[in-house]
Amino acid sequence: MNDVNNAYAYTSEQPGTGKGGRRKGWLIAGVAVGVLVLASGVATTAWYLGDQSDTSATARVSDAQWAKGITPEWMSTHMGLELPKAAHSPQAAYETTSRFDTGILTFTLTRAEAEKYLAKYPPDGKWLTPSPSQPAKAPHDFAHLGLDEPETLTTGMRYGDVCPGAPDTTDDPYATSDPQCVTFYAHDYAPTRTRIYVRAHYEPGISPLPGN
Repeated sequence: MNDVNNAYAYTSEQPGTGKGGRRKGWLIAGVAVGVLVLASGVATTAWYLGDQSDTSATARVSDAQWAKGITPEWMSTHMGLELPKAAHSPQAAYETTSRFDTGILTFTLTRAEAEKYLAKYPPDGKWLTPSPSQPAKAPHDFAHLGLDEPETLTTGMRYGDVCPGAPDTTDDPYATSDPQCVTFYAHDYAPTRTRIYVRAHYEPGISPLPGN
């Protein structure tokens, strides 16, 4: 603030000033005012975005609804995935909101069956492992099915983005595709068992749901 005050205190009575000096003084003062206005605008924008973000989060919770009639068979088909015949305790759900829809699917397999299943759906890149210090995730999606969120599990977990049905474009650098991708989580929760979690997001209202 001292610099701003000094800029306003600049007068033509200072040594070496004339019309050009006076213009220079006003220029400095104008720049100082501009900086203050810009800073005020940034602060106001940040506050506004923060407020909007909180409002959007509240809206997502208030208008969220779990669709009826969602079966693991329907959800796997909607995701473009095979539901293995050996899948044990398959569960699925679909949540609609005004911002985006979320589909989830989960089941368990033996370790050997899981490896064969995952080999059919290689990730975009490679399988990743979570950091032990990753931030906690509030229960929401899979909690609806009575399960922990896969992001809260670190031991024996791997995950990656999978795009079922994506064509192999390695021989055609100009080939284009826009497949629906899903996020896979594979959790080796027991010495001989693996739980598969799958989550996908969709634009709101575009999916014809079984209950409609």
